[in-house]
Amino acid sequence: MALTYDDTSRSVKTADWNIHYNEAGPQDAPAVVLLHGSGPGATGWSNFKTNLEPLSAHFRVIAPDMPGWGESDPVTKEQRDHAKAAVQLLDTLGIEKAAFVGNSMGGITTLRLATEYPERVSHVVTMGPGSGPQPKLLTAGGGLSEGMKVLVAAYRDPSAESMKRLTEVMTFDNARFATDELAAERAAGAAGHPEHLSNYLDGFARGGAIAQWFSLDALQSMDIPTLLIHGRDDRVVHFENSLILLARIRNSRLVLLNQCGHWAQVEHADEFNRLVTGFVTHN
Repeated sequence: MALTYDDTSRSVKTADWNIHYNEAGPQDAPAVVLLHGSGPGATGWSNFKTNLEPLSAHFRVIAPDMPGWGESDPVTKEQRDHAKAAVQLLDTLGIEKAAFVGNSMGGITTLRLATEYPERVSHVVTMGPGSGPQPKLLTAGGGLSEGMKVLVAAYRDPSAESMKRLTEVMTFDNARFATDELAAERAAGAAGHPEHLSNYLDGFARGGAIAQWFSLDALQSMDIPTLLIHGRDDRVVHFENSLILLARIRNSRLVLLNQCGHWAQVEHADEFNRLVTGFVTHN
C-alpha cells in the first residue's frame, strides 16, 4: 500500500522552530534527510513523494518542510538558517548523523552542513545546487537564469497558470511531469501560506533569498562521500555548477542525466532512488 501524506506527516518543536516533516522507514535504520528546493509551494512531500517509499525500504527517511516553507514556521531572510534548522531537527529526533540529500536550495544547505557541521553528515547528495557567484564559462553573462525568472514570477503571482509555467521550466518531459494537477497542487500550497511568499520576495529584493551560502574554499578540505546529480537540460541551475563542485570536492563523483531538468528525483525517480540507495549503502 502506497504511503500517503497523512500517514507520514509529523511535527516537532526544535529549539528555535516548529518544523513539519514527512517520515517513513524503520526508526533504527540509517537516517536519510531529504531537503527540498526554494520554489513557491515547495515542501518535503511535494519534492520527494516519489522517493520516500522506495528509500524507506532501506533507511529512516525524513523530508522536512524547512522554515519559510510548507507547514513549518515562517521566517524572515535573517532568520532563515536552514543548516542550523537541520541540526536542531536531528537533535530533537535523537539522530546523531544522517545522509543529507538536497535539491537546489536544499543542496546548498547540504553543502553548508557538510562544511560547518561535518560531524552530523555521513553522506552528501545534491541535485542542481548553485555553486555561488564566481565566474563561469558555460553560463557567462550573469543575471537570473530562465528558470529563476519564472520561479520569482510565480512567487509574485502564485496562480495555477504561473505554477504551470514553473513546472514546465523545471522539467524536461513536460507532457509527463508538468501536469495541471501538479500546478494546482503547488498553487494551493503557496496560497495556503502567504507569509512565506512575502518573506521570500522581501529577501529576494534585498540581495537574494538565500541568506547564507557554503564556502567554496571549505569544500576543498571536506572528505565526506559526495554524489552530485544534475540534469543536463536544467534551465534553472546549469550543470556547470556541479562541475565546479566536482573540481572542489575530492571525495566526489558526478552523474549527469540526459533528458532531465531541475527535478532529477522526479523525472528519473527510479534511477535516482537506486543511485541514492547504492551510494549511501556502499560508501
